[in-house]
Amino acid sequence: MSPLNILLLSLTLFSSIACTISQSLEPDPPSPPDGINKWCETVPHPKACKYFMARSPGVFEPKEKSDFRKMLVEVALDRAMAAQGHLWMLGDKCENHSERAAWSDCISLYGQTIHQLNYTLFGLTSNSSFTDFDAQTWLSSSLTNLDTCMGGSNDMKVTSFIWPHISYNVSDLLSNGLAVNEGLIEDIFNSTNNGNTTNFPSWVSHEERRLLQASRRLAVRRAAFVVAKDGSSPYRTVQSAIDAAARSRMRGRKVIHVKRGVYRENIYVGPYNDDIMLIGDGMRHTIVTSSRSVRGGYTTYSSATAGIDGLRFVARDITFQNTAGAQMGQAVALRSSSDLSVFYRCAFLGYQDTLFVHSQRQFYKMCYIFGTIDIIFGNAAVVFQNCMIYARLPVWGQANVITAQGRVDPNQNTGIVIHGCRIMADKDLKPRIGSVSTYLGRPWQEYSRTVIARSYIDILVNRAGWMPWKSSSYLRTLYYAEFANFGPGARLRHRVKWPGYHDIRNSRYVAQFSVERFIAGRKWLPETGVPFSPGI
Repeated sequence: MSPLNILLLSLTLFSSIACTISQSLEPDPPSPPDGINKWCETVPHPKACKYFMARSPGVFEPKEKSDFRKMLVEVALDRAMAAQGHLWMLGDKCENHSERAAWSDCISLYGQTIHQLNYTLFGLTSNSSFTDFDAQTWLSSSLTNLDTCMGGSNDMKVTSFIWPHISYNVSDLLSNGLAVNEGLIEDIFNSTNNGNTTNFPSWVSHEERRLLQASRRLAVRRAAFVVAKDGSSPYRTVQSAIDAAARSRMRGRKVIHVKRGVYRENIYVGPYNDDIMLIGDGMRHTIVTSSRSVRGGYTTYSSATAGIDGLRFVARDITFQNTAGAQMGQAVALRSSSDLSVFYRCAFLGYQDTLFVHSQRQFYKMCYIFGTIDIIFGNAAVVFQNCMIYARLPVWGQANVITAQGRVDPNQNTGIVIHGCRIMADKDLKPRIGSVSTYLGRPWQEYSRTVIARSYIDILVNRAGWMPWKSSSYLRTLYYAEFANFGPGARLRHRVKWPGYHDIRNSRYVAQFSVERFIAGRKWLPETGVPFSPGI
């Protein structure tokens, strides 16, 4: 654990214990200085801004927008810690498995929000390489965590038990911070090169790039930890090696070679276990599998066979699988909340909710993804390049949906981008294409955003392309777009006529969704050693 992480963890624990519990706005809150009032009138939720600014000790009138942003983050952090403190006390009141499962998720998610807000404040007050784009990512992720907490409560049908105790206006305060930070983001994408490259993301060191560019055989020779089911290494399970890596004092990348075999376990990379790399012996030979599901008593979030939180996670040549089956509802194969995470030549096998791209910046290259409903879902800023996406045969009467993107705020810098991929039917679906509809996406949340570009779309996709969900008002606020796709399912003549749907014709306009611009890939992908195309 880095010194910064230790500091942030200490701050989190201290503040959680020391926080004052209050659940709602008082009837007659004190008034903040006039200058603060003026600043608060510029944000989406001025009432919450004024109230909590007035209660904040040492409040002053900010001279610059950047000062106001910092104050908003501090107030949001204070409320998040108060909410988590109350949530800890709620644990003793859990009366059944459902309440305990939802509570456990929320404890973890609020802890991660506190960590991300602390990290944002550290960046705002230090001379590090921190950017406004980073701040938007971490604020977006913080808001997503709260929404996921609520989602778990819905899964377990215990919303009335959880949510009244932890609302605390944190979502409104984070939304305010996102709006202000959006106005501060610099144009860091000056390059006009949209050609292909064999480079990798740039946050990786030269040595790591050599490791990733090397053949698999050479890469595994550098592994500090080796997992083997036959007992030929100290670690028989993947989790035991991950835990050993977390305990180690190694700096930089911690490489774990997972030898061929089927590993029946759930694995977890914690939020302070950074720079983990899993290298398998190939998608067909190294498989991590489990069968948790919502119908089996887990939340969607906790059903994941693999849950990833630590920064800069990399996986290559490995399969993550959830075998719960189409009848068991949501059952996640992999959930990633890892910022700057990369998956290269990996496979993700499941049915409903196969791949949970939960939050942060993520990149998938040459991966295989199988599922039925909401195959790829979540609220990360994520790009898929040269991936194979297969729809399977769902439960009778259900339709397949490739994506369900969950942006909850218009200022979140999140979305799903599918670039240069292939969308096809798996072998069990092919004979039933005429009776099973498949759609490119549906709006999980109000500001859902998905772009499919230069991809092959087979005949399985319904000619309307996209499927409505929840409220009809979402059809105005969502952003769905297609650009230069091809194949029998790519014809646009009968596509939906929603206000939020776009048939992009201009290559310059679609460039905002490229690896280079959408996830700032040139700044962190080159040094991972994973090949990528910066443009579209």
